[in-house]
Amino acid sequence: MPVHPGAGWQRIYGGGMAEVVLFHHAQGLTAGIVAFADALRRAGHTVHTPDLFDGRTFDSIEAGMAFATELGFPGEILDRGARAVADLPAELVYAGFSLGVLPAQMLAQTRPGARGALLCYSCVPVTEFGAAWPAGVPVQVHGMDADPIFVGEGDIDAARDLVAEAKDGELFLYPGDQHYFADSSLPTYDPEATALLIRRTLDLLG
Repeated sequence: MPVHPGAGWQRIYGGGMAEVVLFHHAQGLTAGIVAFADALRRAGHTVHTPDLFDGRTFDSIEAGMAFATELGFPGEILDRGARAVADLPAELVYAGFSLGVLPAQMLAQTRPGARGALLCYSCVPVTEFGAAWPAGVPVQVHGMDADPIFVGEGDIDAARDLVAEAKDGELFLYPGDQHYFADSSLPTYDPEATALLIRRTLDLLG
């Protein structure tokens, strides 16, 4: 279900190719995250997939979050995200899945030159990063309409506020209750929802 559809992405890219940084979720840089990035690469986009966990992957969200906490969540995760883009151009689209939404949203809001943001499964209030959403930066948020984390923990409310503030913002809700629905390497994978997510992302990027 789209909310506040905007033409910002088409206007910015005009059919050209985007450079994207995609941050993984709490189970790490899984094969499913790489597969999602590869779908964008096949369309001609440049996609970077920083590994915030130094090669570690986990069998559950709980185990991954425990590791993130050991590293220093959220501060160290945000710092690692910032370091991952330090040598990249300013003109990036920032994408994140769940835990990865934190560095993606922070960088889209605070690093000059952002061209857009793709936030999957999570969203935090704009005020979390001490800055208004930057004018002219389009954003998409994607999540399932019965996800106990995305809906039950309030991310959906932050997402609605964000897309309203961003003007060029869209919130897409998918039927279901899975959190990591677009990771083809996990049992929570929903192929139909993922295909739609990829199609919407590619439409907007190119």
